[in-house]
Amino acid sequence: MPLSSLRSYLTIAGRSSAEIEVRRSRFICDLERVETEEAAREFIESVRSGSRDARHHCTAFVLGPDGTIQRSNDDGEPSGTAGAPMLEVLRGREVSDVVAVVTRWFGGVLLGTGGLIRAYGDAVGAGLDAATLVTRELRLQATVDVGHADGPRVEHALRGRPGTDVLGVDYLTAGVRIQVAVDPDALEALTGATASLTSGASRVTPGAAIWVDTDRHRP
Repeated sequence: MPLSSLRSYLTIAGRSSAEIEVRRSRFICDLERVETEEAAREFIESVRSGSRDARHHCTAFVLGPDGTIQRSNDDGEPSGTAGAPMLEVLRGREVSDVVAVVTRWFGGVLLGTGGLIRAYGDAVGAGLDAATLVTRELRLQATVDVGHADGPRVEHALRGRPGTDVLGVDYLTAGVRIQVAVDPDALEALTGATASLTSGASRVTPGAAIWVDTDRHRP
């Protein structure tokens, strides 16, 4: 995976739901974190199958670190009154890898075009307000090989190092292998730090670029 110019993006920690009522119509927004169109459509179908009595299951999703994949569906509502405003809220909140399904039970009062647009958008906004947001940051995987005597000290130092996540530690016959994910701009500094801790006896081997969850917070 080549390094991206985009170094972070916002998503949700997992499923969340919220309900609003507009002139006796119920709107329930279900959100889920997904990374592929297949997973998004599977979630949409799972929500639909769980509420077959509802008249509409309108959808929108944004996928990819740069949000390049965007889809929406009005599911029988007047064109542009459901999926598009739902998608606009996801884009406006700058989240990605998120699918939204808004299920509507008609309350007997017509809302009109403007009312539907506001209701579907507000439902997604409420769903996001109920969600825990997660920052995903680009990291470079790397393998740090050190001797047995240096292993515990280097592992401790790496666990306390900003911008570095220890993914695993293996005690091998030849030494200790520590798998880390590091800020791409900090790889050279990491190499220098491990060399200093081991009197030059460490070896750092860079690997693939990955995305990792970092900060969690509420909107």
